[in-house]
Amino acid sequence: MPQPANSVESGLAAQSNDPTFADVWDELVWRGLVQVSTDEGELKKILGGPPIVYYCGFDPTAASLHLGNLVQLLTMRRIQLAGHRPLGLVGGSTGLIGDPKSTTERTLNTKEQVAAWVAMLRAQVERFLSFDGVNAARMVNNLDWTAPMSTIDFLRDIGKYFRVGTMIKKEIVASRLNSDEGISYTEFSYQILQGMDYLHLHREYGCVLQTGGSDQWGNITSGVDLVHKADGASVGAIGTPLIANSDGRKFGKSEGNAVWLDADLTSPYAFSQFWLNTDDADVIARLKVFTFLPRAEIERLEQAVATEPFKREAQRMLAHDVTALVHGVEATDAAFAAAEALFGNGNLAGLDEATLRSAIAELPQATAASGATVAQLLVDAGLTTSLSESRRAIEQGGVYLNNTRVEDAAATLDGTYLTGGMAVLRRGKKTLAGIIAG
Repeated sequence: MPQPANSVESGLAAQSNDPTFADVWDELVWRGLVQVSTDEGELKKILGGPPIVYYCGFDPTAASLHLGNLVQLLTMRRIQLAGHRPLGLVGGSTGLIGDPKSTTERTLNTKEQVAAWVAMLRAQVERFLSFDGVNAARMVNNLDWTAPMSTIDFLRDIGKYFRVGTMIKKEIVASRLNSDEGISYTEFSYQILQGMDYLHLHREYGCVLQTGGSDQWGNITSGVDLVHKADGASVGAIGTPLIANSDGRKFGKSEGNAVWLDADLTSPYAFSQFWLNTDDADVIARLKVFTFLPRAEIERLEQAVATEPFKREAQRMLAHDVTALVHGVEATDAAFAAAEALFGNGNLAGLDEATLRSAIAELPQATAASGATVAQLLVDAGLTTSLSESRRAIEQGGVYLNNTRVEDAAATLDGTYLTGGMAVLRRGKKTLAGIIAG
């Protein structure tokens, strides 16, 4: 859900790099954003010198970007804040082919679907970059230079620089070659297409740096090598780490637990709750990667986690800053108000229907027919295991309907719904369920 232009512009204007670092390279390293790279000394030199052109690519394999992509967007923004000029690439051609997965062949999407996703992703990328000033960002689509190229030209002008022996050593290609399914020539050629992007952008805009996830390192270095072989030029690359929890579990689209940047796919409420639930062991690393908080403030929050973890100050700061960054301050405030209200610290009736519905969607739910009793709905929603347990909980004063204590074990929901035919049932302080009128 795009934010109003003035909201986006004001958010960008408030962002800044930490001036306590000598240059943006040192800040990227401190924030843990450099897992792998080309020559570190050269990268530090060019990022600390006169403005350069750099790029990052996003393939339209879904209707929205996700948190893994947000790492790249914020990395691009940090480099732009250092005075450099970004190229945001949305892969209209590479999205038609598909980056090889480690397990099986991708299902090819239609040209119409890919084109629609290109437009959606482009709008999302644009929200995180500034298009004003001497280092204004530019959006590009690799279909623009790939589609006019004939197969003969592609093979003669680009393919001749790639060695099959090198290509099959790429980690994902090698794993697919050793699998029962193998790999198609279509997906095998993906690294050539991505490498051609770097060559084109180098020739067209003088681009000398590519950023991307470390899982793309094989494709990224294909472009670095192609520029060197075709034009005799040295260009750089940075691979950021894949985001994983302290227990090693990754999150992302391929893991089946993606947190999307589109509000229609992951609501601002669910988005903020994701960050609020960050483990103490992960929260400082997340603050470094996903916020523009300066080093001194993050170190203060690190001390707070160590001495007063029960306050969860770092998690609240993380959730507020990242949700505001992606969805805007107004939606963030509404999401926080909903969380407070659900747990009895705010006015449920004062929430707008969309925010209330998105909050209830994150809870266990039950459908209430006309005349349904609170006791039965406690069972239906999984808050109790039997009617007798429900009645005892009510008699002991531990059951709340829309934050009002239920006094009568025979009480029904009739006349007590909130806007949109919804209600919030709570047992004790923290066990919640959503009730939907049947």
